[in-house]
Amino acid sequence: MRAIYLDCFAGISGNMFLGAMLQAGVPTALLEKELAKLPIKDEFVLTVSDVIRNGIHAAYVEVKETKADHHEHHHGQHHHHEHRTMKDIREMLEKSALAMPIKQQALAIFMEIAKAEGKVHGKSADEVAFHEVGAVDSLVDIVGAAICLDYLGIERVFVSPLTLGSGFVSCAHGLMPVPAPAVAELLLGWQTQPGTERKELVTPTGAGIVKALGVYSEGVPKGFEAECVGYGAGSHELTIPNVLRLYVGEYHGTESGNLAILEANIDDMNPQVYGYLFEKLLAAGALDVWITPILMKKNRPAQKLSVLVDEAGKADCINIIFTESTSIGLRVMPVARRLEASRHIAKVETKYGLVNCKVSAWNGKLCSLSPEYEDCRRLAEEKAVPLKAVQQEAVRVFKERLGE
Repeated sequence: MRAIYLDCFAGISGNMFLGAMLQAGVPTALLEKELAKLPIKDEFVLTVSDVIRNGIHAAYVEVKETKADHHEHHHGQHHHHEHRTMKDIREMLEKSALAMPIKQQALAIFMEIAKAEGKVHGKSADEVAFHEVGAVDSLVDIVGAAICLDYLGIERVFVSPLTLGSGFVSCAHGLMPVPAPAVAELLLGWQTQPGTERKELVTPTGAGIVKALGVYSEGVPKGFEAECVGYGAGSHELTIPNVLRLYVGEYHGTESGNLAILEANIDDMNPQVYGYLFEKLLAAGALDVWITPILMKKNRPAQKLSVLVDEAGKADCINIIFTESTSIGLRVMPVARRLEASRHIAKVETKYGLVNCKVSAWNGKLCSLSPEYEDCRRLAEEKAVPLKAVQQEAVRVFKERLGE
């Protein structure tokens, strides 16, 4: 699966994350085009510049709020938008034309921050008036993070120990100790160290990304093959390089060792139950479920149910087979070895619209490319063209992109 490893030796903020993602291959134009789907697109300008931080070339992303604010006279207060609540943000995201996975990831990050801020200020997550996080730059950073992760098809985010900084930081409520209370709340259970800098190195947005999406890893995780590195710059000049280092690559995981196939022959069950059974098994962690028609003794037609599971899902799946099907016995067969082509999702812009394609590689070479059926079908209906035309166009554009 596609994964990233965040090396947070100088902490993490929303704009450091965006900078690192842009340097690691997300096109700036794509980020801007997607961000323009937010109703606040007139309230900010995104600037990306190349900077050198202690000799390291990094991308620096700045979100500048545009001062021309046409709401001012309605509200009679200068910063009307700094008081968006979690509820406002949820509505804004749901109404936007962003893709579903982007909305979901952005909301997950916002929810974590809202819960932490709510706990600190003694309010419910929905009523938290985000002074900092509802401000336009945090909105752009968080939605931008979700856009970048979606573009690169990232399924797993690994995070190093976090350097927090020390001292005090000034915010809407006056001076706060570093880490700010919401950050301290978000990073409970994470490995952190203050480091030598008297600055705030982990911001609420950075901590929200880590808490909502991250998995802790002491170093580059075992089974992770890095393909490229991106550096995103923070705003301060520090004695250490103020950059977030981001590795992008393929994670092969270490857990596929203990796979088993559960099998049961069933000749006396109402066929309607199979659909339900499949759903329950897949929800319980089965990696695959299938049925093979077989003939049993006395030439009785029957079905062989097969379920591929790992160690974590095995007990639950066995339980489901016994409670939901009519089977009173099953076979458990260890799988000696399962070989998998590495795969990821590539986003392909065709003349009909955006198509997600499943790309598989074996030994570093492309071995299979399949455009997602649901995407192609939707575009074929919208544009009134044959389904196969959309599928072929997606393959053509992808291959052209590879220079084939």
